[in-house]
Amino acid sequence: MVQAFPRIGRRSALLGSAAAFVVFALLLWWLLPLGEKSPGGRITFSTGTVTGVYQTYGDLLQEAAAKDMPRLDMRLWTSDGSQQNVQRVATGKADFTIAAADAVQTYIAEDKPGADTLRGCARLYDDYVHLVVPRSSPVQSVADLKGRRVAVGPAGSGVRLIADNVLKAAGLNPHKDIEPLPDGISTMPGLLEHHEIDAFFWSGGLPTSAVSKLSERFDIRLVPIGTDIAEELQEQGGASLYYRPAVMPATAYTEAQQGATVQTLAVANLLITRADMDTDLTEELTRTVIDSRDGIGHKVHAAQFVDLRTALYTDPVELHEGASRYYRSVKP
Repeated sequence: MVQAFPRIGRRSALLGSAAAFVVFALLLWWLLPLGEKSPGGRITFSTGTVTGVYQTYGDLLQEAAAKDMPRLDMRLWTSDGSQQNVQRVATGKADFTIAAADAVQTYIAEDKPGADTLRGCARLYDDYVHLVVPRSSPVQSVADLKGRRVAVGPAGSGVRLIADNVLKAAGLNPHKDIEPLPDGISTMPGLLEHHEIDAFFWSGGLPTSAVSKLSERFDIRLVPIGTDIAEELQEQGGASLYYRPAVMPATAYTEAQQGATVQTLAVANLLITRADMDTDLTEELTRTVIDSRDGIGHKVHAAQFVDLRTALYTDPVELHEGASRYYRSVKP
């Protein structure tokens, strides 16, 4: 016996399809709220030298932003470092960047183009000042660099600014009392290893891979930068007020430090943009920076210290409205 099934009319079929469509639309609305699109367009993020921490951080932030804002095309642009980064953002050549607070303050104090448009998104992690010499070197302090060949970084770098200020605080003329070389972290280690320089300055997050790799193949030391230098820098005022005494932990460079901590200086890094940057985009990028801390921190150890409680303190620049809106939204 063949069982007969009721015939479905055209009207019933249409009503069923409509109901299914409504259910699908409601499900889509629940998963992807209608009207809430992630910011789109293209932005340029100025990073740093190829082997530096800024570049690695930029690579990882780019990946995180691609997940959080799939409509955003974020382009990375290498640079000599903080000073060039600030100039690029202030003049509209780049949209976002990382720069050390002393470089930002210097640009503002010199009233360079676009200085008044600079805004902060987040205080990130600290850079530590490195003064690296061969282990056999007689150099025991900054003052001992007199008459020696010292790599101080390219003209547009943050390390050049720091090296000049530290040398002055030690009573040395950075142009006359040493032989300054404008090399960056990509070439400094090789020059030291082949005895083409006597020392180099570097400022970066801990650990910086180029210094770590050098310490594994060549015997180096980190020269202490004592509290006397820090006190002199504070007396200089201006951008030097952003340097503070710090201790490099013994685990930063195991081979070089041999279980000892190193007295040095630290300076905060800031994520900066301009006042005219889109508010929604700035809010969401700031959110990504904070939310991606742990993921980025697996590869950039220094990024683990990004802290929501202190991220909004972007002195010497005020917060961008988009960043301020983000911090208000997550305030307990």
